[in-house]
Amino acid sequence: MKEIGIGLIGYKFMGRAHSHAYRDVEIFFDLPVVPAMKVICGRAEKPLRMAKERFGWDEYETDWKKVVRRKDIDIIDITTPPNAHKDIAIEAAKEGKVIFCEKPLASTMKDAYEMMEAAEKYGVKHAICFNYRKLPAIGLAKKLIDEGKLGKIFHMRAVYLQDWIIDPEFPLVWRLDKEVAGSGAHGDLNAHLIDMARYLVGEFDEVTGMNETFIKERPLIKETDELETGLKDKAKSRQKGTVTVDDATLFLARFKNGAIGSFEATRFAAGRKNGQRFEINGSRGSIVFNLENLNELMYYSVDDPEYVQGFRTILATDASHPYAGNWWPAGHIIGYGEAFINMVADLLTSIARGENPSPNFYDGIKCQEVLTAVEESINKRGWVKVK
Repeated sequence: MKEIGIGLIGYKFMGRAHSHAYRDVEIFFDLPVVPAMKVICGRAEKPLRMAKERFGWDEYETDWKKVVRRKDIDIIDITTPPNAHKDIAIEAAKEGKVIFCEKPLASTMKDAYEMMEAAEKYGVKHAICFNYRKLPAIGLAKKLIDEGKLGKIFHMRAVYLQDWIIDPEFPLVWRLDKEVAGSGAHGDLNAHLIDMARYLVGEFDEVTGMNETFIKERPLIKETDELETGLKDKAKSRQKGTVTVDDATLFLARFKNGAIGSFEATRFAAGRKNGQRFEINGSRGSIVFNLENLNELMYYSVDDPEYVQGFRTILATDASHPYAGNWWPAGHIIGYGEAFINMVADLLTSIARGENPSPNFYDGIKCQEVLTAVEESINKRGWVKVK
């Protein structure tokens, strides 16, 4: 069977998730091609060497340009912070590589457009890792909406709640630096909600938002070369630096199809570790999804007889549910990491067929346009059309 050579740029949280997907995808999916885990790349040699051994890569490399130029690499997988996405993606496009990039697509709208232009100029396939689309429960939600089970969509309300930086002594990590991350909770968490809204409800028309940075300064972090993130335990200096991103961003939206929505992303919701939840209401029914119960979808239908009307909880593990047939017998749940395996399975299958994967850079651009419009609305203190 034909092998597809993988070069992974980045070895931490997302690098681990993507490595897990490449290593295990063949166990669950019959693929027309198989991934060959050729090389993993990062800046710090000691933890990179550990990652290479632990994650199952053939080699490691500290210079991403060398990885991009290798003839045995077919896919460049980018899991670095957003400020590095553009340079790597453009060089990969020039070398004719398939580009698989973590979200958000870039740290600025300009960079995102340049990435898309390069992919189109050099005619390469491209994909973005909105992995939550690949959960069976989300696939079921999409099916219900497409089949008209919810009727005309009126509302979407969505939240993504975390609490990992609520301690004022938590260090100034890269996610709190605008030059590296692009934005804070907005670009990191709202990006997922925006993509989910586009996938299930439709395109955004206009938005208005507000944000807040609750803790303005944090202890600077000393350089380490640990493999694990362990951020709370990392050595901190007594000197403090300025937080340059949002801690929380909320916005309202109107969709082109007439639906309206509310969205909230925060890293200051005490007790919420990864609380993504959304509800969609239509003329014929409603659905509710909670990432902390990611195998379940709640569904309400106005067509049920009155004496049994109410939300039903569907366990999306039956072979009839998207992706579920590749996993365990019905009732045996999957977890967070399995969404990445489903994503990689679709990526490899699309490449083998000569098709562009989905979601791709176009979806990343559309998401970035909404993110940017929200930021503009915050600055203007008013409604802004999504360009």
